[in-house]
Amino acid sequence: MKVALDRHKISMLKNKIYQYLSSEILKNFMTILLTFTLIAWVVRAVNFLDLMIDDGYSAGIYFKYSILNISTITTRFIPLAFLLSLIISILKFERQQELLILWTAGLGKLKVANIFCLIALFVTLFQIILGLFVNPFSLNVSRSLLRESETMQINSMLKLNDFSDAFKGLTFYIDKKNSNNELLNVFIKDTSGSLNTIIAEASDSKNSTIIAEKGYVANNKLFLFEGTIQSFNKKNEIKIINFEKTELTLSNLNTRTIKYPKIQETSSYNLIQCLFEREDSQNLQNCTFGKNKKEIIQAISRRLGMPLYIPLISVIASFLLIDRKEKKYNHLKKYFVFSTIFIILIFAEIFLKYTGFSVKNFVFYFSAPIVLFVILYFFLIKNMMFEKKI
Repeated sequence: MKVALDRHKISMLKNKIYQYLSSEILKNFMTILLTFTLIAWVVRAVNFLDLMIDDGYSAGIYFKYSILNISTITTRFIPLAFLLSLIISILKFERQQELLILWTAGLGKLKVANIFCLIALFVTLFQIILGLFVNPFSLNVSRSLLRESETMQINSMLKLNDFSDAFKGLTFYIDKKNSNNELLNVFIKDTSGSLNTIIAEASDSKNSTIIAEKGYVANNKLFLFEGTIQSFNKKNEIKIINFEKTELTLSNLNTRTIKYPKIQETSSYNLIQCLFEREDSQNLQNCTFGKNKKEIIQAISRRLGMPLYIPLISVIASFLLIDRKEKKYNHLKKYFVFSTIFIILIFAEIFLKYTGFSVKNFVFYFSAPIVLFVILYFFLIKNMMFEKKI
């Protein structure tokens, strides 16, 4: 009875130690991941300032759009954050002689390596969920904000002493603004017929130039005073019209911001449907990227294939648990292991672009991490068993 209790206590102690190791690794992983995400998000948010400065969207749209891009940034850093968390945790345990205490207490190194692999499986599942479901949804919502927004700040898009081409087919030049926020010496070049004027001759034109002494923006309209409209009619005749006052509607203008969903903003279900549609299928017409199946395969590979390299990280990092006979080379292990995994991650990122070129590339990209994991795990067991015999 006493022996059974002692075994139970030892088992509980081992479980607490394993839980401690797991919590330390996950804590380091989340800290590193959030740090990388925050830094990269701040940099990207600065780039998104063009939405307010050039495209005239409100600050609320800008912040919502920036926040909805966080999950994509997080996904990109998961493999690197997991690599660093494992290396840092192992070196910390080793430096504080916690690993030595574990081995002295009879805890198995293979069990610790299995814990690394188990954590890797959870991290892999986490990245797959983000890549397959969360990222496409959040990115599509962010694109919808731009597509459905009608709160563009036109005044912020009209720059002084500079030619502004924020709108497709339109070029604005504003000399200056007075204290009443009126625009002075306005020049507008319309090459697409986007502006709808109250003058019939000008509204029929696809190429017109408008010059006005002053104007102002109100209710999504541009009111101009004391100017001329020079346009080409359908007969290619030049028409010059003088006006005291005219108004141009700005509601139908399109900015250069891409508003239709990109491939990374398309749901995984739709991508897979488009991938397997035949070229002569009517449903292919509903697939935005149906005719570019290389990009579809690359997107699927990033969402499903890239996470498969995370378990490979765990098994390679587990080799740090093995003590080399030549003690003078032990300090080089961490550099060798880190460099090896980092090169594998770079290779995975580079080769990702070639997965859509052939079926062989696609199969190789998905099978390589699985095959390497099995081989290295077997080699890890062999080394740990050999270490016990010495």
